[in-house]
Amino acid sequence: MKAMMLTGIGQMEMRDIPEPAIINSDDVKIRMSVLGICGSDIHYYTQGQIGSQKVVYPFSVGHEGAGVVAEAGKSVKRVKAGDQIAIEPAMPCWKCDQCLAGRPHTCRKLRFLGCPGQAEGCLMEYIVMPEKNCFPLTGKLTPDHGAISEPLAIGVYAEKKSGGVKGLNIGIFGFGPIGMSVMLASKAQGVDNIYVTDIIDERLVIAGKVGAKLAGNPMKENIVGKIIHDEPLGLDLAFECCGKQEAFDQAVELLKPGGKLIVVGIPEFERWSMNVETTRRREISFQFIRRQVDCVEETLEMMKNGSIKIENMVTHRFPFEKTKEAFDLVAGYRDGVMKAMIDF
Repeated sequence: MKAMMLTGIGQMEMRDIPEPAIINSDDVKIRMSVLGICGSDIHYYTQGQIGSQKVVYPFSVGHEGAGVVAEAGKSVKRVKAGDQIAIEPAMPCWKCDQCLAGRPHTCRKLRFLGCPGQAEGCLMEYIVMPEKNCFPLTGKLTPDHGAISEPLAIGVYAEKKSGGVKGLNIGIFGFGPIGMSVMLASKAQGVDNIYVTDIIDERLVIAGKVGAKLAGNPMKENIVGKIIHDEPLGLDLAFECCGKQEAFDQAVELLKPGGKLIVVGIPEFERWSMNVETTRRREISFQFIRRQVDCVEETLEMMKNGSIKIENMVTHRFPFEKTKEAFDLVAGYRDGVMKAMIDF
């Protein structure tokens, strides 16, 4: 079968590799339909690592996927051959202290698609996953919904970990797919006062379409001043969604005393810094987000019932053989890209 492999920094090529086979009774063999390119995929493509997780070449990334069941193990009951499914990329051990404590996302032996040292990604024609990682796409749900359920579930989880957003004034700093996922999850909870920042103007247009009260580019205007004008007492909640120190600082500056900063973005640097006086005197709380827990089915249902609509998220599509072009586009933030999809 064909697999798109990273072969070096900014390098990628199509290779022939053996087709995977069902080994365990709960295995599901999946023919890939579509894959969304994630920011973490781009980190591995342009940097070769995220923190201590370093790529050993050749390696296939990709974890936002949907496909069709090609074959199911003898004990599989949730799905059957021919079913369209969303793929949950995290494979916990279900036995360690973290799993037993209800934290499978921080499993001690976690295997995650497209994560170096854990599991090859799904930028290939077929993959095999445990039954627990396969979620049927029913009703009007499409493969796009399935693939986008992965980043969207992170937004849903981040909203939950915030303690609830209804009735609050919130800021979203960085409006890529994760920032948009946070916004869609927040809008689904009835939030009206959402302030958005990003350095890509086309993304700000999308933010306006999906309900931002104010969206601005901090490179071109004093967006902090504009938000303070609208919310002189400050924001209740801020979501840092781009992994940039500048966005972190702006969020802290805008939070009211007792406010909370939810850090969702993955930075390329090793340490965050913060203003001690501001954070201490205002008693700012911090919550870091690690992927998601038990939000996939809820996220799929929210898309199914229309409380979350994703039509503004996908901006670009590429065939499988042009995956490198897609990665270069996303890595360069070109053409106003929000979410680029790979069609198999």
